[in-house]
Amino acid sequence: MGGCVSRLPIILFLAYVSAYPQVSAAEANDSPSSISSGPLSVDQVVDKLIHKDQERARALQSAEATRIYHLQYKGFPGTREAEMTVHSFYSSPSTEIFDVISQDGSKMLLDHVFKQLLEAEKDAASMKARKRSLLNRSNYEFALIRYEPETRQYVLQVTPRSKSRFLYRGQIWVDGTEFAVTRIDGEPAENPSFWTKRSSIHHEFRKVQGFWVSARNESVSEIRFGGRAILTIEYKDYRLNQMDVSSASTSPSIVSLEAR
Repeated sequence: MGGCVSRLPIILFLAYVSAYPQVSAAEANDSPSSISSGPLSVDQVVDKLIHKDQERARALQSAEATRIYHLQYKGFPGTREAEMTVHSFYSSPSTEIFDVISQDGSKMLLDHVFKQLLEAEKDAASMKARKRSLLNRSNYEFALIRYEPETRQYVLQVTPRSKSRFLYRGQIWVDGTEFAVTRIDGEPAENPSFWTKRSSIHHEFRKVQGFWVSARNESVSEIRFGGRAILTIEYKDYRLNQMDVSSASTSPSIVSLEAR
């Protein structure tokens, strides 16, 4: 296929989002006069968010799920589409194993773009990358946009302290009871490549077996010389703290991504 499509750099950034969803973005349109402060201050919300994230990270020893990746590209030299279903295995602190269940569509997208995405998740799983992507005060500045009393959620503006492929700028929704991120809207803090003109990310979470996990990711990239790529990732069939990653299948389709 060639051209700009073979250089879809946003795919690499998306790996960090899907592996460690405390990353994404969007501009805040709310003026200070429209802020509803809610029961807690922004500092109190952030303190609780960081504390609860640490607790959940310690409690999650293993995770198993099915992911459905779908990528559509429209532009030069034509429209291309592909889909891949993957069974994922995670073992604390940084082991990721992927079993490719099925794949269909453009061979170029399957062999190059999706392969890059899975390989990038290997980097995202490393302890060093995780530290640089954490949603904390070392990586971000926080501001309260509003409190939504009907859903008991705080909407925060997050601004990265540095330009980095691991970070983002935008808005996050934080559950006011469990202090977990339930939604992210945004864009990368650093343009992934000259070839990418603009990228946006929408990430949703849901509660499964007491943990907040990824539910759906949609990422849209506008390519500088024409073209548009839409990547969606659906997450389902979670099993948490119920498996031993060493017992995962050893078939040829397994991609072992144990981070160093």
